[in-house]
Amino acid sequence: MGATISGLVDHEKLTSNISPLETGLGDLPESCIALVLTHLDPIEICKISRVSRTFHQASLTDLVWEPKLPQNYQILLKNYKNLWSNVSENSCLLTKKEIFVRLCRPNHFGSSNYKAFWMEKNRGMCVCISWKEMKITGIEDRRYWTHVSSDESRFNTFAFLKQIWWVEVEGNLEFEFPAGNYSVFFRLQLGKTSRRLGRRICTVDQVHGWNIKPVQFQLSTSNGQQASAQYYLNEPGKWINYYVGDFVVDSMPTKLKFSMTQIDCTHTKGGLCLDSVLIRSGGLI
Repeated sequence: MGATISGLVDHEKLTSNISPLETGLGDLPESCIALVLTHLDPIEICKISRVSRTFHQASLTDLVWEPKLPQNYQILLKNYKNLWSNVSENSCLLTKKEIFVRLCRPNHFGSSNYKAFWMEKNRGMCVCISWKEMKITGIEDRRYWTHVSSDESRFNTFAFLKQIWWVEVEGNLEFEFPAGNYSVFFRLQLGKTSRRLGRRICTVDQVHGWNIKPVQFQLSTSNGQQASAQYYLNEPGKWINYYVGDFVVDSMPTKLKFSMTQIDCTHTKGGLCLDSVLIRSGGLI
């Protein structure tokens, strides 16, 4: 399809001096151009829109952008008001392209700013939940946990575990996912990162206890789906998305519960950064 458009562009250059009785690229009906653009991805559409005024107008039509939207976009508009610019804005007046653009940016929801959803190219809907939205053993006791501000977190903060005998992290979510398959990940890092003279520094001297017993991860949905996984944590210095499992959405809304535990009290563990839980369509990353 991209080669076809390229050929049309070359043809327009070659026929720029044709007589009034001949036809050129600018004579293509806008509706035909729009139909061609429906087969392109958003980045390609934006590039092609610069070919001519006719192509630009065609790239703005609802026909082009509606197939790119999730099937439940009207429910998202209704339930998540922050997709609108202001309270007086009427969502019915938004073009499909405007809706697409707003869905692609992070949209916070709930009673805090620690849950967000957005669309990713070729991956569909993504949801991220900060550790601040989870129930964590000993999180308010500074002997065990500290709260660290960081630009490495989507929510600008992560929790750092200094040392504890057992770890229990639990969270839940209710969201209007479009129908499809989704995967759940815990975003963790061994070692605490900081900046020194503009360079990223990761301190791992407090990392211990994660290679003795595996960490257990679990996932369940309100309609009975379950998944679990376990990992030894042994790669310090980098953020890793630990895959928990998959679930399928065929009706909305979807309620999820997820957890991470290491409750063997025969040894202490520490030096772990907990950032968030990521839910995305499209399988493993």
